[in-house]
Amino acid sequence: MSSHREAPEMAKDPVADSTDVYAFVSPDRPSTVTLIANYIPFQAPDGGPNFYEFGDDVAYDINISNKGKGEADLTYRFLFHTKVRDDKTFLYNTGPINNIGDATWNRPQFYSVIRLKGGKAKTLAQHLPCPPVNIGPRSTPNYPHLAAQAVHTIGPRKVFAGQRADAFHVDLGSVFDLGTLRPFEHLHLIPSADAVGRNSLQAFNVHSIVLQVPISEVTRSGRRATDPSKPGSVIGVWSSASRRKSRMYDRSEGKYVGHGPWQQVSRLGNPLFNEVITPMALKDMWNSHSPKNDATFAKYVNHPELARLLPVLYPGVFPHLAAYHKSRADLNAILLTGIPSGVVPGFQNFTGTVESDMLRLNLAIPPTQSPNSLGLLGGDAAGFPNGRRVGDDVVAIELRAVAGVTIPLVDPSFTPDGAAGLLTDGTTDTNGGTKATFPFLGDPGGGYQTQPGTSAVS
Repeated sequence: MSSHREAPEMAKDPVADSTDVYAFVSPDRPSTVTLIANYIPFQAPDGGPNFYEFGDDVAYDINISNKGKGEADLTYRFLFHTKVRDDKTFLYNTGPINNIGDATWNRPQFYSVIRLKGGKAKTLAQHLPCPPVNIGPRSTPNYPHLAAQAVHTIGPRKVFAGQRADAFHVDLGSVFDLGTLRPFEHLHLIPSADAVGRNSLQAFNVHSIVLQVPISEVTRSGRRATDPSKPGSVIGVWSSASRRKSRMYDRSEGKYVGHGPWQQVSRLGNPLFNEVITPMALKDMWNSHSPKNDATFAKYVNHPELARLLPVLYPGVFPHLAAYHKSRADLNAILLTGIPSGVVPGFQNFTGTVESDMLRLNLAIPPTQSPNSLGLLGGDAAGFPNGRRVGDDVVAIELRAVAGVTIPLVDPSFTPDGAAGLLTDGTTDTNGGTKATFPFLGDPGGGYQTQPGTSAVS
């Protein structure tokens, strides 16, 4: 969650695990759109000597659909390669790293950016350096400086690839203990005293690809979107990761080597879709599919298991939800088609009737000067489920939607239960602070600075 260890097989391959994807009109450059794809979950900052890095054998993609078919009409692909400068030391760095080109960084990583469109590939940039991870004050004494050096300009675009603080927050320890929400524990089937939510991702880092491109580059018309009511103003966005069709261990090289065409092994559009909607037995299959095939999974959106569990786990709290047996047209619109015109006054992010899990962003809706973390539920049309900003509280938004808050949008006869509009796991982003400008995600936590927590048996 959002997509951390979300599928049985994918949990064994974290280097290719898509953890979060964000898409929003850039508040620092409103003529552009910012796309963020995170990978490699639960990075302990002190995880040396083999610190976290992108996989040289993985193709990392940010996909754009702008024709309403759930297909990638435009893809930005990132391919990485790693260098070992001194093969006689076990050290990641042999001294302080003051600049990303310093020879003291023994394992630098570089990448290429390739644009795929209309069956043609165009290399936009090559050999762009990543920053090192945040090791500590002696090894990376000025980490913000190193991160700033890794922001590259490619024509009208900006790009960054490297370690960041995870901005997603959720109480995993509580949620997966039979659906407990600490702020409402006294109402649970197995009650206990209410408590403050605990951010399970606090102090963990991720690896992020952050790309900022002109809006005109991603629209079907090739022009900047200006009219929110026009279908061409909406794009679908998802991230993915692919490996070669086969992998064999090459003993002479001491590593696995890929062969054959690329095969998708991970993807992510809407947060929590594969975690909470897709049954466990189908999660890895879902990861290998294209969004255009998601009609197969629509029945799990239309009749979500979590909506059935909430009245059981919280007896007497959700009687209206328990009695509602109609297909969840509200969730289908939010997650699979986008919201048509006329459902929310003055808003739409409809991409057509092809059911497909994608973030849907109306590019003609400008950034909000004072964002509401509840996005559209909080009256802020620039936030989730209209794209997703790094500060959007997607756990609270989706909990409330599943609990029935959004049903009246399509079925005015339904009255949500009083508790539905209050649901939250009680967490906020207590990781590294986010930024108001590119690359928006905060600097990663440092290894030396990390203070490990404690684990309780009871």
